[in-house]
Amino acid sequence: MISLIVAHTRNRVIGRDGVMPWHLPNDLKHVKAITTGQTIVMGRKTFASIGKPLPNRRNVVLTRSTDFSAEGVEVVHSKEDVLALGDVIIFGGAELYRQFLDAVDRMYITEIDMETKGDTFFPEWDQKAFNLVWRREGIVDERNPIPHTFSLYERKRN
Repeated sequence: MISLIVAHTRNRVIGRDGVMPWHLPNDLKHVKAITTGQTIVMGRKTFASIGKPLPNRRNVVLTRSTDFSAEGVEVVHSKEDVLALGDVIIFGGAELYRQFLDAVDRMYITEIDMETKGDTFFPEWDQKAFNLVWRREGIVDERNPIPHTFSLYERKRN
């Protein structure tokens, strides 16, 4: 199964200057709960923005660069290599989301209720091709001041 996990604003921003332009500990906890024990696949730029492999996960970096290596990560070079891994969660960034959107069975989306400037965006997707499985509002408090919603979508099967 190919899953995807993303947080984006109303205008689909996922990043600006290599970082997320918000800080929501609730979302970080949500991501950890979904991805711990799983295989996550990210692009080289996303890995560089995190700076290290995420613990308790199989970290895979998809890159065209044959020179790239990093301790604690596996490196693959094609979409086919990723698909051969079996169950994975596409972890970003924008290029990987675009590349795998047609293959995704499940999408975990955190919608951040704000608009902001950005240079990296989540691609448009066909909501009619997916069923909303569940949606829940994130708790807004002093540490999580921006309203946000967690959703799970699954691709419709014919």
